[in-house]
Amino acid sequence: MKTIHSGAVIATFWLILTAFLLAAAIPARADESASAAGGAKRPKICLVLSGGGARGAAHVGVLKVLEEYRVPIDCIAGNSMGALVGAAYATGTSVPEMEKIIAGISTELLFKEKPPRQELSMRRKQDDYNIFVGTDIGFNDGKLGLPKGFVSGVQLETVLRQLSKAKGFHHFDDLPIPFRAVATDLVTGKVVIFRDGELANVMRASMSVPVAVAPVEISGRLLVDGMLTQNLPVETGLSMGADIIIAVNVGTPLLKREELTGILGVSGQVLSILTEQNVQTSLALLKPTDILISPELGDFSTGDFDNLPQISPLGETAARKVAERLAQLSIPSEEYASLRRHQMVASAPDLRAVDDIRMENLHRVNPITVQAVMETQTGQQIDQQILDRDMRRIYGTDNFEHVNYRFLEEPGKRVLAVDAVEKSWGPDYLRFGLGLSSDLQGDSYFNLLASYRRTWLNTLGAEWRSNLQIGRTNSFMSEFYQPLDDRGFFFIAPHASYERRTTDLYNESRRIASYDLTSILAGIDIGSQFTRYGELRIGMLGGVLSPELDTGPQSLSPGDDNVTQGAFKTRLFLDQLDSVQFPHSGWSAGLNMFNSSSLLGADQDYTKWDSDGSFVRSFGSHTFHFSAKAGGRIGSDTLPRYDLFQWGGFMQQSGYATGQLVGDDLKFGRIIYYHRLLKGSLLEGVYAGISFEVGQVGNPLVPGSPEGLLESSCIFLAADSPIGPVYIGYGRSMDNNSSVYLYLGKPF
Repeated sequence: MKTIHSGAVIATFWLILTAFLLAAAIPARADESASAAGGAKRPKICLVLSGGGARGAAHVGVLKVLEEYRVPIDCIAGNSMGALVGAAYATGTSVPEMEKIIAGISTELLFKEKPPRQELSMRRKQDDYNIFVGTDIGFNDGKLGLPKGFVSGVQLETVLRQLSKAKGFHHFDDLPIPFRAVATDLVTGKVVIFRDGELANVMRASMSVPVAVAPVEISGRLLVDGMLTQNLPVETGLSMGADIIIAVNVGTPLLKREELTGILGVSGQVLSILTEQNVQTSLALLKPTDILISPELGDFSTGDFDNLPQISPLGETAARKVAERLAQLSIPSEEYASLRRHQMVASAPDLRAVDDIRMENLHRVNPITVQAVMETQTGQQIDQQILDRDMRRIYGTDNFEHVNYRFLEEPGKRVLAVDAVEKSWGPDYLRFGLGLSSDLQGDSYFNLLASYRRTWLNTLGAEWRSNLQIGRTNSFMSEFYQPLDDRGFFFIAPHASYERRTTDLYNESRRIASYDLTSILAGIDIGSQFTRYGELRIGMLGGVLSPELDTGPQSLSPGDDNVTQGAFKTRLFLDQLDSVQFPHSGWSAGLNMFNSSSLLGADQDYTKWDSDGSFVRSFGSHTFHFSAKAGGRIGSDTLPRYDLFQWGGFMQQSGYATGQLVGDDLKFGRIIYYHRLLKGSLLEGVYAGISFEVGQVGNPLVPGSPEGLLESSCIFLAADSPIGPVYIGYGRSMDNNSSVYLYLGKPF
């Protein structure tokens, strides 16, 4: 019995030992698995990326070295550009993919927000032919209002969506790499840590540099760049459970005393001081086991987005300086490969069709007019590029300060919700303009323009605009523009105007007479806008003209009696140019008919017509601009002296004085070649060019004026500027007439 009992004890012992060993083996394998996925057998490493604008491209170079040394990244916290790079990496964007994306990024791509001009409504395109400077200023209840930033961030969000591989709303702990972004509540001044949200919106909030980029509203909070509270979010990384922090600081150093010149330098220094103070607080949280990487970025500034590919390698250089410490965190090749495969799994974008498109938060603007400019339609698969263009096109209607979108899942349907935030400084606006002209020989002119525009006076989008101009031409114009349908296809526009302008007459290049023409007119047009392609107007007007000879012989007088005017008029205008000042592609065409008729009370019957057209084609930085203009009278009735064609001047038969050629018939053709010498970021750059012109003005008013075929050419230098385009040119005709031209604003 004792023997049997001992054997049972031994067997029982072995069973217990085996069970213990098996139980011990199970968690051991689990630990190994956790280690392979970045678990508890090694320290948890969090990458902390600072803000710094364009300087943040250095973060990409740092990531490249971390991958080379097989340093596992278990979580990421970032601010501003650090949030952009961090979110891209956390959602599975590889370093080569990021390098390719930043190679195509420029200041223009990020911050030039209007859609291509060809896609703007004709109502907005026509503003380009005025001498406006700057943007609209709100004017309501006697108070002025301004935008919250130089740019709204609409185009910035388009780029951010390309960088993030996780579309839609996400909890950031569920991303391939857990992620946090930092912003600042503009109302409370406190830091905001994003743990969930739509990544493009979150990155946009984190990058909203005060004044430069408008704040963004999320969950009722008005948010700006986290640079004001946690530019280097070490504290956020620690809150994610990090054992080791790898912090990358690309912040802008403070300016030296001699560099503090002007209000912009001082304002920038104030922001840098606030940022540097919270960066020092963050650096104090680092332990000896943490790693700080501070790339030496030289003269690259926060706004240097045109040089991101040159900035990125500087981060790589800085990371290699701490290579020995990075090597201590390295994990085996197979383990790192497994970790990265897990982190590179990106969720496929949800491109399912939507059942409804909903316009959110609209109080003045008719939702139907907004949806009319969109190409995205219900029942069709979502195309991300088309949807991004839709957002820019909606912003381009000039009714909103910010445009974004969300997808909502509701019982039985999927909804595309467009968040279009109406301008807080609208709906009434002031805008100003300036035009200058000089031949540098004594003849100088100017025009100052002020425009007051009231918008959305009813649900169809009625607009009342009044323009006041003083200078070479004194005028006042007021028009009430009333669309007749939700989509604005048809409209009616009553209008009234007052104008007093001076006309000079020349004998060769010598001024021999001038007269003033004052007109008071009122009329009404009906018409149609072919969406973004063109506009047709048909209307009638009536009023009084008062021509008056100022200087010169009576034989050149336009007549000193008041003239009663009544006329039918037609105007067709088509415009698909990409720019009015310096076009690189597209075309435009126009036709005007003016029938002065005694049926409407006119003192004189006559019919005048004119037409013009342009075609532009570019090859790289080389552009060829072809244009033509013609006009004359229809029938045997002669044109009155106050309504003859007046031609001559800068690229309008260059070499002759402005308006030197006067007659009742005009034929003109021109070829302009220009080359872009310098490419601008948000402006259009600097150009040099030459024009070749040929034309004829028939039946000249002044005896001895040039007749027959006239040939001339002009060389010019031009540049876009914040107050409008600037031109300086020299023109010469084949009969040795010559002039120097200087213009600010659109040439008269």
